[in-house]
Amino acid sequence: MALRIIVHEPDEVLHQIAKEVPKITPNIQKLLTDMADTMYHAEGVGLAAPQIGILKRVIVVDVGDEHGLIEMVNPVILSAEGEQLGPEGCLSIPGINGDVLRHQKITVKGLDRNGREITVEAEDFLARAFQHEIDHLNGVLFTEIAERVYEVPREGRE
Repeated sequence: MALRIIVHEPDEVLHQIAKEVPKITPNIQKLLTDMADTMYHAEGVGLAAPQIGILKRVIVVDVGDEHGLIEMVNPVILSAEGEQLGPEGCLSIPGINGDVLRHQKITVKGLDRNGREITVEAEDFLARAFQHEIDHLNGVLFTEIAERVYEVPREGRE
């Protein structure tokens, strides 16, 4: 298990656009493994490569549902519908949450760790997590698009 250091706001890497991954290599596969380990260790539900200082279009998501861990390289939202307003937090902005308007249902396409194309139909919390992580790949933080931003009491910061 290799844990990576999570970058915190206001680090400039969080505001840059990540580059597409041209080919799945053993280094990308190790990155995916390290990102999942880091996300679980931090008790998060998603992590994007820029959050560990790497400007590549790579995300991991696990909201604790039947999908389990989803690793995705070069994710693209193909379709989106509906709206949901709800709270979000971020491992890169500890102690802060915000109410963010997101699509309620999305279809996301990308590559798995073996370079195979995968498509995920995501609703509700999973859709929110995907949109949040894909925003990271575009240099956008939830605090920039939230309708309201607020501090989280210390015991709720994990």
